[in-house]
Amino acid sequence: MRTLTTAEVCTVAGGTGTCTPESSGNDLMGVTNSGGVGRDLINIYEGAVAAVSHVIERVANAF
Repeated sequence: MRTLTTAEVCTVAGGTGTCTPESSGNDLMGVTNSGGVGRDLINIYEGAVAAVSHVIERVANAF
């Protein structure tokens, strides 16, 4: 196994010229800012907790 050259990395990543993480076009299920994935997951979790709490409160008030 050998280290790829800059031209080879660009070819594999689908870019042209100098390939950097910002210009590679790589994404994770549509997320190109992988540094914010953790923050997004926390926001999704917090939203789910708020929604479930709301449902539990509505059901409890119905009785």
